[in-house]
Amino acid sequence: MQPEGSMTRRLHALVLLLGIACHTSVPAKPPTGSRLALSATVPLANFGSLKAKVVEVTYGPGESSRPHSHPCPVIVYVTAGMLRTQVRGEPEAVYEAGGSFYEAPGGIHIISANASGQRPARFLAVFLCDHDTTLSVSLQASPVAP
Repeated sequence: MQPEGSMTRRLHALVLLLGIACHTSVPAKPPTGSRLALSATVPLANFGSLKAKVVEVTYGPGESSRPHSHPCPVIVYVTAGMLRTQVRGEPEAVYEAGGSFYEAPGGIHIISANASGQRPARFLAVFLCDHDTTLSVSLQASPVAP
């Protein structure tokens, strides 16, 4: 079995390579919305395999998504603009282009929004799943719980 640090470094390297590959093919003025940029099964020595899916998401000025969760771990890399985010039980944060963060599976994402009212925000969401599943589950709006 690989040490946890070794696995983490491998996942970060995979995300970086996938992000670079997807970022170079992004049009100059993307439409608002999201698109599946990559879907691949990634073999991992002594770990079976993970299904890696890279989704490019664009929020227009002031846009946001409804509260949601993800059944698989997600690594997010902001490619343009500023993304405002909060997972229930964690502090709200704003990530600028070049910033990244991790979302644990099952976390309730209560805020996912463009932090700007003037410029679009774009990010890559890298889903790493060990089973076939929907990538996002929409939830009813609910108040922030401590």
